[in-house]
Amino acid sequence: MKSPKRVLLRNLNKTFITSENNQVVAVNNIDLDILPGEFVTMLGPSGCGKTTTLRMIAGFEMPTEGEVFIGEEDVASKSPDKRDTAMVFQNYALFPHMNVYDNIAYGLKIQKRPKQEVQERVQRILTMMKMEDFAKRVPAQMSGGQQQRVSLARALVMEPGVLLFDEPLSNLDAKLRIHMRDEIRRIQKTVGITSIYVTHDQEEAMAISDKVVIMNNGNIEQAGSPQEIYQHPVNEFVANFIGRANILDAQIVSVEGNKAVISVYGIHYTVNLQKSYQPKDEVRVVIRPEGVIVGKEDYLVNVAKSIYMGNNHEYAVEFFGKLVEISESNPAGKRIYQTGESMNIGFDEDAIHVL
Repeated sequence: MKSPKRVLLRNLNKTFITSENNQVVAVNNIDLDILPGEFVTMLGPSGCGKTTTLRMIAGFEMPTEGEVFIGEEDVASKSPDKRDTAMVFQNYALFPHMNVYDNIAYGLKIQKRPKQEVQERVQRILTMMKMEDFAKRVPAQMSGGQQQRVSLARALVMEPGVLLFDEPLSNLDAKLRIHMRDEIRRIQKTVGITSIYVTHDQEEAMAISDKVVIMNNGNIEQAGSPQEIYQHPVNEFVANFIGRANILDAQIVSVEGNKAVISVYGIHYTVNLQKSYQPKDEVRVVIRPEGVIVGKEDYLVNVAKSIYMGNNHEYAVEFFGKLVEISESNPAGKRIYQTGESMNIGFDEDAIHVL
């Protein structure tokens, strides 16, 4: 395989003109640096601009403004076949009349590669994908997951500098999605190829990515590792979009360096700060459901919802006029509180993030 390539987006903008002659900004002057060999997932609600961004990297959409660097070359005005990329599509896009071998070999044959080279490269990819026994099958004889593996093999055999994924698992059932996302990550690590992946599935993004890019209304809200995005969201949109979040009002009591004492409805906690604040500043804090401690005697609350999930127990409790969600892991042997009962709770200081 060739060396993986860096992808650099600079001031990338895409504006569409509607039938009423109105302008709709799909991507709003974004900047993004994707390192060679990095697996980056673009995540956000429908219409946020993630797919349009991917299509501009692939060459299926031309930017209104901005630059798209693949390696050292600005390819913003080049057609898809002139870019060092390959795409894995949502609908597989396999030729129904060709068997697996010929589907994978198709791009190489179009490039007029020597027959021996085609055979060696296709065989190598079939072995990597553990699909040697499928070479003679046609798509109609295969499951959705198997067809998606062929689609991935067809992209990989071209040895692109960058591999692009457009919601590749959305047509698969839940169990097969988990298996296939693990396969994609395994193969990507084995090959070391730069990969850009679009999905609306948060769990999928967290499971496979080196970096997650959260988009909203054509803008990048935050880009970082799954851990950074989850534990240190930059705003309420990111906090609510990734996982579940309790967002509460608090007040800064005192500040010393990058630490602060905050008051959350009368109880003091010492937390780390990402920004500069002054005493008496009103702030908002994010606490994930697993950061709420059942039995800690900070607050007495009423249980509004109690659901046993096996490996954890889910509660919603009434907390100063709003509902706070709690996820208590490994509930075996612990007291289970029922709806309508009172319980004590508190917060894990390490789980409190000041926005």
